[in-house]
Amino acid sequence: MKMKTFVTLAVLAFFIPAFPAHAVSKEIIQLQTQVQELQDAIAHLQTTNDERMGVLQHLIEQTADNVNKMSVTVTQLQNKLGSQTDSLSQKTEGVSGQVQSLNDSIDELKSRLGRIEKQLTDMQGQMANVNAGPAQGASNSGGLADGSTPPAAAPTARQAPPLQQLYQSGLRDYNSAKYDLATSEFSDVVKFYPHEDLAGNAQYYIAEISYRQGKYPAAIKGYDAVLEQFPGNAKAPAAQLRKGESLIELNQRDAGIREMRSLIQRYPQSPEAQQARNRLNALGIRITPKPPAGQPQ
Repeated sequence: MKMKTFVTLAVLAFFIPAFPAHAVSKEIIQLQTQVQELQDAIAHLQTTNDERMGVLQHLIEQTADNVNKMSVTVTQLQNKLGSQTDSLSQKTEGVSGQVQSLNDSIDELKSRLGRIEKQLTDMQGQMANVNAGPAQGASNSGGLADGSTPPAAAPTARQAPPLQQLYQSGLRDYNSAKYDLATSEFSDVVKFYPHEDLAGNAQYYIAEISYRQGKYPAAIKGYDAVLEQFPGNAKAPAAQLRKGESLIELNQRDAGIREMRSLIQRYPQSPEAQQARNRLNALGIRITPKPPAGQPQ
């Protein structure tokens, strides 16, 4: 009985420690498996991250290249725009001169038509005198009805020539560079017809003659006369532009710039205002175009 009990205890002692060892070994195997799976996942994640970083690096390099290309393109456009602005300024001045010449040609054509009309009127008057002459000669030949000699006619004051004839004659001489004669004729227009619109034009051409001859102080005085005496005249914007240019020619740069700024403010949509902007841009002074009405400055 004691032997049987001993054997039973020995068997139990042998098998009881075996169960925990088997369980621990299984858990270790599972843990190792999980660790291996985790390592594989980390390795896969690292590989994926490297691939994505490579793609991102490539995109960054492409973006940098595109930015550099865009910078070069913008620089080229700025240079091209600057050259085109200078060219546009020269073209604008040329077009303005052509327009002025065209206006002068139209004025000269009007002058010719006025002369033709005057000649026709004179011819009609002469024909009327010829028709009336024989009758008057028959009744008044040799003196008055009582036989006496008619008194001598009193001298009359010199009358002003017709406005159109005088103005167009001055314009024709101006275009022919006969400046002294044109100045005299334009001065007569201002003298005899001070309240006519053509008087303002005539005063402008008097100043313009001085400008063309390089007499800038006299030109400024003449342009001031246009602006002060004929402020609503069509030549007022051109007079203010020329005044600013004359001041710049006299090395009065600040005064010339102020004059051109005033021109742009007073006549923002005029061709002369655009010429003033181009001239100021050429001097390195940027002028922001005036926004349309209703929009913020």
